[in-house]
Amino acid sequence: MNSSSKVVVNFDGLCQPFNPAGVACYAFVVKNELGETLHQDYGLAVEPFSKAASNNVAEYTALVKSLEWLLKNGYSSDKIVVKGDSQLVIYQTLRKWKVKVKDSRIINLYRKVTELKSKFANINFVWVKREENTVADELSNIAYNEALQDSHVFKKVREYWATIGQRRSR
Repeated sequence: MNSSSKVVVNFDGLCQPFNPAGVACYAFVVKNELGETLHQDYGLAVEPFSKAASNNVAEYTALVKSLEWLLKNGYSSDKIVVKGDSQLVIYQTLRKWKVKVKDSRIINLYRKVTELKSKFANINFVWVKREENTVADELSNIAYNEALQDSHVFKKVREYWATIGQRRSR
């Protein structure tokens, strides 16, 4: 691409059926200035049901993976606008909010984002409402639904919902 091109990235993450320690999934979509999709990706952010799994880890993972893809594919000189519906991730990335060093789940991801964003000539981060992030949101849900196809993951999710049902019937 050339330096006058504009690229828009939307990213999202989730952790279901519970947060933290559920199934954390990430997603991102990259579009050109005409709104045409250049690339999209989604998947598991971390091992399902691990202590590392959280919404924030999933959101940060989506941001890291999107920035890595942009660099790998030669977009470091383009005008990049990165949009996400996680106020925490966007405002920490913009240094409007502090990152707690003791938050081991996200500190390394935050540091990676800081390292990656320094490699771009013109990159901006914008918080958007969830309604303005629907494609990335849908992709993160696809990642979660695909994770449920794994019998181990599905069994643990079923056990969780059975436990919730038992608690409610008491």
